[in-house]
Amino acid sequence: MDDRLKQLLALGREHYEKREFEKAEHYLAQLIDRGVNFADVHNMLGVIRHDQGRFEQAQDAFERALEINPKYTEAALNLAVTYNDLGRYADAKEIYQTAMSGETRGPGELDPFVRGKIANLHAQVALAYSDAGMLNEAMHEYRKAVLLCPTFADLRLRLSNLYRQQGDLGAARFELEEALKHKPHYAPARVSLGVVLLAQGDRDAARTQWEKVLEDDPGQKSAQMYLRMAAEPKA
Repeated sequence: MDDRLKQLLALGREHYEKREFEKAEHYLAQLIDRGVNFADVHNMLGVIRHDQGRFEQAQDAFERALEINPKYTEAALNLAVTYNDLGRYADAKEIYQTAMSGETRGPGELDPFVRGKIANLHAQVALAYSDAGMLNEAMHEYRKAVLLCPTFADLRLRLSNLYRQQGDLGAARFELEEALKHKPHYAPARVSLGVVLLAQGDRDAARTQWEKVLEDDPGQKSAQMYLRMAAEPKA
């Protein structure tokens, strides 16, 4: 690599690390145009384009990074997050499982305890973003946490709540239904699923969810409240 390309790479990485994404993309794209095909360059471009909501372009970048380095776990995780954003849930699950296949883990891959620890760190960052009103960034962190630990029902619930706030009821419902597959008696997720179903116009299905909650815990106040609300005549 000549000195000019090294300079472009250094500038691109510097701006990327500072989250100065427009400047970073300017330099990184020049590297690609000049025939530099480093996996981490494509991964950085993917992160930048995902942050800008350019999901299909982000997908292309992450897929290219994985073509160059199939063992690039970070790019695989980012691609799985992007597939989720595009509604390609089965593809997201497949790419995640390929990247994190457990029983044949090689040196340096994550054991379940470490995965849980990292997932909770992502959740803490997500909460900080959410408190600051940066919902897209919060959702991105929760998706990373969920992909690391898909059986953590509380993480799916938090992600679902943000989807609901953004008006994406389909994605919110998916996360809640997945949470309940892993933890069927998790009342907060079932109560929230009822709320989503009601918002989708399916009052009977919503009522069924709240009734299931009360079967487990007759004193559950949120379910009681929503059932009373659903029983009121439509205006």
